[in-house]
Amino acid sequence: MTARPFAALARPHRDDVRIAVCGLLGGLLLYGLGLRTGPPLLDLPGWLALVALAAMSGAELLRRVAPRTSLAVATAALAVDVSSSGLVATVVMFTDIMYAAVLYGPPATARRVPVISILLTVVATIVPAAILRDPQALLIGVGVGVITVGPAWTGVIIREHRNAALAARLEAEQVALLAEMDRTQAIVAERARMARELHDMVANHLSAIAIHSTAAQAIDDPAASREALGVIRENSVQGLAEMRRLIGLLRDEKAPGGAAEAQATPTLEGVEALLAQARVNGASSGLTFTLEDARDAGGGTRLPAPVELAAYRIVQESLTNALKHAAPGEVVVRLAHDTGGPLTVHVTSPFGDRPGPRAPGSGAGLIGMRERIELLGGRFEAGPEDGGGHGGSKIWRVRATLPVREEEEER
Repeated sequence: MTARPFAALARPHRDDVRIAVCGLLGGLLLYGLGLRTGPPLLDLPGWLALVALAAMSGAELLRRVAPRTSLAVATAALAVDVSSSGLVATVVMFTDIMYAAVLYGPPATARRVPVISILLTVVATIVPAAILRDPQALLIGVGVGVITVGPAWTGVIIREHRNAALAARLEAEQVALLAEMDRTQAIVAERARMARELHDMVANHLSAIAIHSTAAQAIDDPAASREALGVIRENSVQGLAEMRRLIGLLRDEKAPGGAAEAQATPTLEGVEALLAQARVNGASSGLTFTLEDARDAGGGTRLPAPVELAAYRIVQESLTNALKHAAPGEVVVRLAHDTGGPLTVHVTSPFGDRPGPRAPGSGAGLIGMRERIELLGGRFEAGPEDGGGHGGSKIWRVRATLPVREEEEER
């Protein structure tokens, strides 16, 4: 802990300088006019009132930067002033210093000064009345209370209002900061969700377009070129429809009747259509696609929409990756779910050494799938494994386990 430089500590506020100068000039004017507060309590020379005035003016300079020192000097100056021929300006400046000590002083000073001022007032009321046996002696206590209790408790009230205002401002700043953090997190989460949706919806169609456009350029066969162009057109139309659906979700367009435009959410009922499209897109690459649906068909239950959407996107992205990277062979999609258990999605595809993918990719597909599963509290695995029943060759396996809550499933 480093000590503050004396120059910085003693540098008075400009308002305090004005108060000190005005008080000093006012006191000199009163002294010159011979206006005193009353006879001195002690037989001291009258010129000591000027010394007390100067000391009180100096204490005014320290009312903010050193409140306790200022109060100590002011108390001594007031004692000298009262003991000599007092000046009203000195008393008025003392009340200001008492107020400033409570307002600008440390918490301990702010607590003790008001209590001490009350005790002094009580003593100044009881002792003179008991000694002098004169009711007018009570006026001494009244005077002490006016110059001590009044300023001190005024400082307490102002300080409490100032602290309350500061606490309210800090609370408002914290609330604003938390709101900004929540807004930022919401934006980041929404951008991540939009990125996943855009990637999963469009990547499949664009990959098929890239693969078949490359084949159409490489094969000098009009029939094959027409077939490739047909696949390209179909995927272009479907990709455009998906993009329009996403844009509609972002705009949240309203129908003329005021209701939001209905947007179909993909479900596992659409997996067959995905495989049918994949068979068309992968025919030229030597890929076949098979669906094994081992879900409990007798349960008569419907899975929660987030679970079905995540499973649908996992299958869609896995088929897209197979079209890009898989070696010729069979791609198997297996769905399994028993009542009360999780939904599992397995996608296996031949894994072989290829010079490069059939279509370029961003590498965000596996990341997006993992994020979808983690958001639902599931497990996700992806990577090469021994083929086993595939003739000992390696396969690429995607395995996703999605928990299904019973209360959500019953809905």
